[in-house]
Amino acid sequence: QVQLVESGGGLVQAGGSLRLSCAASGRSFNTYRVGWFRQAPGKEREFVGCISYSGSSLYYVDSVKGRFTISRDNAKNTAYLQMNSLTPEDTAVYYCAARAGLLRSTVVTGYDYWGQGTQVTVSS
Repeated sequence: QVQLVESGGGLVQAGGSLRLSCAASGRSFNTYRVGWFRQAPGKEREFVGCISYSGSSLYYVDSVKGRFTISRDNAKNTAYLQMNSLTPEDTAVYYCAARAGLLRSTVVTGYDYWGQGTQVTVSS
């Protein structure tokens, strides 16, 4: 089992940047794929992007490509979501999740463990 804790959220103006962290504890972090999701008020939780065990494979939803970057440091048991050029549409609670499967997943049900979420608010 793995426990995940997100941090780094906050209030930022449009065009600004934030870096979210996802700290893991428990079983070997480098055996899990990590996904980032977000949920805006009144909307379903949506996939943002994911990273493979080693960090060599990345995948993003179209709406964040070129603006968001996912990375991980397995030695620190931490994954990151660097968000640039933020817009008010990026306002949401952001979650990291861990998946033990061999294949990439872009759906909520594809992940085994979840953090508690961190709020990101982008003002116009």
